[in-house]
Amino acid sequence: MSPFAHKKQQLYLVLSGIFLVNALLAEIIGVKIFSADKLMGLPGNLTAGVLIWPAVFVTTDIINEYFGKAGVLRISYLTVVLILFAFGVIFLTTKLPPADFWLDVNKTDNLGRPFNIDFAYKSIFRQGLGIITGSIVAFAVGQVLDATIFTAIRKATGGRFVWLRATGSTLISQLVDSFVVLYVAFYLFGNWSLSQVLSVANTNYWYKFAAAILLTPVLYLAHFLIDRYLGPEETAELQEEAVENVSV
Repeated sequence: MSPFAHKKQQLYLVLSGIFLVNALLAEIIGVKIFSADKLMGLPGNLTAGVLIWPAVFVTTDIINEYFGKAGVLRISYLTVVLILFAFGVIFLTTKLPPADFWLDVNKTDNLGRPFNIDFAYKSIFRQGLGIITGSIVAFAVGQVLDATIFTAIRKATGGRFVWLRATGSTLISQLVDSFVVLYVAFYLFGNWSLSQVLSVANTNYWYKFAAAILLTPVLYLAHFLIDRYLGPEETAELQEEAVENVSV
């Protein structure tokens, strides 16, 4: 294997690892809804998953820049399979009979009130299982949309304006993702009202909108570091391949 091929492989591995870990974590912690007002003094409520979701769409744009649409979809499909596997394992653990001593040592909370830790465990993680359908649908649709729009903007601008294709693709894809995941997970399979879905989805989207804008310098920093790592000629070659790499 040539030095360039090795660096290319290592780069894709690192970016894919960052993408996969953050996507999986976002799905797991997304069951918690927190108050933006209590935390930051801002109106509205957010799902905990959106806190690390910006890392996913920034990594998506970087992978698309150097490995094309096919590179994005390849890791996206793998992530969907691994998320399904993770939630399958979690579901099986909720079926395991709890140990008596575990229930006994956790039978009260810090204030001495009765507490069933097994019930709490099932409530949290089975709520996550309810979210999985919506999150998988939204994730898959959002990633395909993001990769497609990113590629279209790059071709339309002749490879110029990195910020435009990165931000533009994110803002459109996350508009779909933010509403689909909550509608399917909490309205169709949950107990939220449509107004609650729209309220949280709206707050989630504007958080992602702001994050996409604010993280633009991070995107350019990543480009600078990757270009130094690969070398100018190799970078140009890889980006040319990415433009042509539009199918898996």
